[in-house]
Amino acid sequence: MEQFQGSSQYVVSEELMRSVNIAIALRKPLLIKGEPGTGKTMLAEAISQSLGKELIIWNIKSTTKAQDGLYVYDTVQRLYDSQFGGAGVNDIEKYIKLGKLGEAFSREKQAILLIDEIDKADLEFPNDLLWELDKMEFYIPETKKTVRALERPIVIITSNAEKELPDAFLRRCIFHYIEFPDAQMMEKIIRVHFDHLDDALLEQCLKTFYEIRALRGLQKKPSTSEVIDWIQALQIGGIAPEKIEREIPFAGVLLKKNEDLDTLRQKESPRRTRGW
Repeated sequence: MEQFQGSSQYVVSEELMRSVNIAIALRKPLLIKGEPGTGKTMLAEAISQSLGKELIIWNIKSTTKAQDGLYVYDTVQRLYDSQFGGAGVNDIEKYIKLGKLGEAFSREKQAILLIDEIDKADLEFPNDLLWELDKMEFYIPETKKTVRALERPIVIITSNAEKELPDAFLRRCIFHYIEFPDAQMMEKIIRVHFDHLDDALLEQCLKTFYEIRALRGLQKKPSTSEVIDWIQALQIGGIAPEKIEREIPFAGVLLKKNEDLDTLRQKESPRRTRGW
């Protein structure tokens, strides 16, 4: 059986690696939760690269319905063709377009299916997919045909925990919560993105980053992607570690809300004299 071992571009914990491989072995969807910026979406990309399998991404929006992932019957195009003499108008299959779930089922080789941010959809969305994710098939009434998975895809589902998912859905998943990386893990993640990073700069950045995350009252704490962008901005700006000790250059790269920037400014003045 194929085993996920992480990738050169994605630092994975032992626990997360085990969860991925258990989900693959048990042929169950892997539900990944965690705050934004903890690498949930990138996990599917890493699995795809590690196992050499195609990645199919179904990005969920507030308006997404389960049916969208199965197939769409283009009645408008068929009506247009019937009015203007289009060929093959009686061939209904011509007007059936598979959604992302249908695409994953139709692949001859096993694919990775990422259902990204499932909690953005309405509460019924997960329940509407129970049969399809269990049986790996769905029926198309218009053609009276059943689409079955040629090779059961590896299903990765992400959630930002914006709303609770139904119990019936949760029972069918392997669950893993990605904790926000501690400083040691964050250093490993950052070094993946920077070939030659000054040790003093990295040390000061990490110290300041976690101090900011610990501030009380932040509406949106900076995430992994934001600290990576911040370090890149500091390098481009030629900012020395000593300056970061006195102030926070490019704070708008880390914090994206006016209220959070105000909270930071209130702390910066005493920081110059006695630290946080």
